[in-house]
Amino acid sequence: MSGLLALLDDVAALAKAAAASVDDIAAQSASAGGKTAPVLIDDAAVTPQYVAGIDPKRELWIVWKIARGSLVNKLVFLLPVAILLSVFAPWAITPLLMLGGAYLGYEGAEKIWHLIAGGHGGGHEAGHDAGHGGESGPQAGPAARAATAPAADPARLEEEKAAGAIRTDFILSAEIMTITLAVLPADLWWKQAIVLAIVGIGVTIAIYGAVALIVKADDFGLWLACKGRLAFTRAIGRGIVKAMPVVMDVLSTVGTAAMLWVGGSIIVHGLEALGLHAPAEYIAHAAESLAHMLPEGLAAAGLWLGEAVLFAIVGLAVGLVLLPLVSGVISPLWAALSGRRG
Repeated sequence: MSGLLALLDDVAALAKAAAASVDDIAAQSASAGGKTAPVLIDDAAVTPQYVAGIDPKRELWIVWKIARGSLVNKLVFLLPVAILLSVFAPWAITPLLMLGGAYLGYEGAEKIWHLIAGGHGGGHEAGHDAGHGGESGPQAGPAARAATAPAADPARLEEEKAAGAIRTDFILSAEIMTITLAVLPADLWWKQAIVLAIVGIGVTIAIYGAVALIVKADDFGLWLACKGRLAFTRAIGRGIVKAMPVVMDVLSTVGTAAMLWVGGSIIVHGLEALGLHAPAEYIAHAAESLAHMLPEGLAAAGLWLGEAVLFAIVGLAVGLVLLPLVSGVISPLWAALSGRRG
């Protein structure tokens, strides 16, 4: 009898440990997922561009194809690399994260530069394609090539657009997985793998669920405007159709601001982790000074806003430094290499 009681105690202890592990994994997944929100906004703002020109009946199928490729990127390619880094080269996580932060700064600065300079072709899409360097080089990304594909071959157009979106997703997925890994505490590798998998699946559902809603929102609005039985519902449909371009512009603006903010934050905190504390201390002191100038009820918001603005300025500065480097060195080098490959 005592042996049975001891066994039951052991089972209860194991159950408690398992429950604690599940709670721990859930908490870590929620925390890490929240840190990736700006990249999610960026991804959700970019992906709808890849279904432009596709038969409306095929739009959701293309979104599903891109989402499936995104899951492969995260779970098949990036997750094992992240675990190997965590186990064998944890020292490399901070530099890689800072590299991702610099890329976010470059993306944000590139969009702002195109807006100021009046560049054509969509700053963000061009930036992503330059970052990934499609088969025809940085100056001709997958989306641009897909847009010029023969209209008589819709299957080829779909394949090229989906492939371009999946290539773009790879960099964004790498940023998501690296940010997630960086905020996870040192723990058993299998726990980290589970958290990475949960975050990867969760953010993919969130991103491409939002993309599907965005892509079909104007169709739904048009259907309401034409088929609605009441004048009120028809007016709602017309309002949705008119609002979608504004929604996309707002989403793009928020995505740019978020990229600069997170990119700058990653770089500053990375420098702090490497021993250079001055930038982080200056930003914290400046934000606290701003908070003290505000009424007590607004102090916390002022502290957050001050830090966010200063981090964004850092991200923008890094991005502006990288712009000529990418256009003057990396892009010509990639064009030369891809030209030799023929």
